[in-house]
Amino acid sequence: MSLHGTIPNRDSCVYTSCYCEENVWKMCEFVRLEGNESLKELFVVFISNENRMVPLWKQKSGRGDQPVIWVTSQSDPLVFDLDSELSFPCSLQVYAAGALGSDRNINPAYHRKLRVIAADSFLSHFASDRSHMKNPDGSWKMPPPLYPPIHTADCRMNLDYFISMDPAVGWGRVFSLDQFLQRYLNNSSSSASAASSSSSSSSSAS
Repeated sequence: MSLHGTIPNRDSCVYTSCYCEENVWKMCEFVRLEGNESLKELFVVFISNENRMVPLWKQKSGRGDQPVIWVTSQSDPLVFDLDSELSFPCSLQVYAAGALGSDRNINPAYHRKLRVIAADSFLSHFASDRSHMKNPDGSWKMPPPLYPPIHTADCRMNLDYFISMDPAVGWGRVFSLDQFLQRYLNNSSSSASAASSSSSSSSSAS
């Protein structure tokens, strides 16, 4: 079975607004439960920086503070982003042009970094008690998912290790935007910016 055929369509995915890290965990879980070898081709990508403030375009309202997407390691990588206005899935080339753009003309305080984690590692290690989504009075900033919080046998909350862009902590590998595109797209953010103008007239990137 192909990877694309394994993933449900956008409307069938488990989704809770502002809980993007859990939405992606649920997609990974779906592939694992299907018993598909394609899980080995999947990577979870957290987009953040030291200031935890990053720009991302072509997004619907209701995304959490730290974007999380899902990328395949195929020769033509695909991005599965439930919060994007782009297609689901979307080619990484189109996503880079339409959603990531370039850091060239952005204040350095907002330059993007990306933590890339193998999907099976994300499934094994991620834990969230959702405390980051509570106000000081204990009320929810946004309604939580209906299923129980995700935790491991040893941990109930480690979201910060995934959001952190310190390569010395957490799982996976941290890239600058240029490094990420060079590795997964054999590209750079500057060429992604150039691609943006050529793809803006294409219906696939609108």
